[in-house]
Amino acid sequence: MTPSKADIKLIRSLDKKRARESTGLFVVEGEKLYGELLKSDLVIYKVFSREEISEEMMSKISHLSTPSPILAVVKKPSVKNDPKPQRGKLYLALDTVKDPGNMGTIIRLAEWFGVDTIFCSLECVDIYNPKVVQSAMGSLFRMNIQYKDLKEVIRQCTPDIPVYGTFLTGENIYYESLPEGAMVVLGSESFGICNELSQMVDKRVHIPSFSIEAKGGESLNVAIAAAVICSEFRRSSVLKPQIG
Repeated sequence: MTPSKADIKLIRSLDKKRARESTGLFVVEGEKLYGELLKSDLVIYKVFSREEISEEMMSKISHLSTPSPILAVVKKPSVKNDPKPQRGKLYLALDTVKDPGNMGTIIRLAEWFGVDTIFCSLECVDIYNPKVVQSAMGSLFRMNIQYKDLKEVIRQCTPDIPVYGTFLTGENIYYESLPEGAMVVLGSESFGICNELSQMVDKRVHIPSFSIEAKGGESLNVAIAAAVICSEFRRSSVLKPQIG
C-alpha cells in the first residue's frame, strides 16, 4: 500500500502530542518493535514497508533519521481503570520526567524488574512520543502505565505500602532493608521531586557516590537511578530469610 497525501500528513503529525491525542494513534518503527507489536493485543491501523513503497517514500513518513524497513500506525489502548495500589507490589511514580529517552528506558527496566505499574505525573512526557516508543523497546506494549495526580496516588497507599523518595540526601540505599512492595517516587533531573510530594514520602533514600571527584557534582540520570533503586529493592527482597 502506497501512502496517500493524507496518510503522509497524518503520520508526520503524530510526532506531536496534540495529534496523537486527537486521533488516538501513534507510530511504531523498526522490524524488532513491529515483531513485539504483533505479539501484543494492540490494534494496528496501517502498515507500510520499505519494500512496497520505496526508500524515498519511507523517508517521507519516518520519524527516524535513518528510515527503518517497516512503519506501523497503531491505535492507542484504552486507559485501564486499576484499583488502588496493593501490598507486596512494586510501583514507580515519576514526577515530571520530560526526557523521552529516560522515559523509554525506565519503562523497559520497569518490566525487567517486575514493576507492577508506572504512575506518571501529568507533566511527564507522553509515552507515545516516537522517541519514547523507540527507547522502550517493546516494553511499552506490555507495561501498565497511567497518568495521574501523584498526590492522589500516594494518598491511596495504605500503611503497609511504604512510600520511598529518591533524593540527593537521605538514607544510603545500600544500607536499607527494603520491602518487597513499595511506591518509589523519582523526580526530574532538573528539579527532583516537587515539595508537595517530598512532604508525603515516608522514607528518603539516596544513591551514594563512591568517587571523591563526583561528590557534590551532578545527580545520576533519572533512568540510571531507577535501575539502581529497582535492583536494590529486588535484591533486598531476595536476600530476606524465608519463613516456613
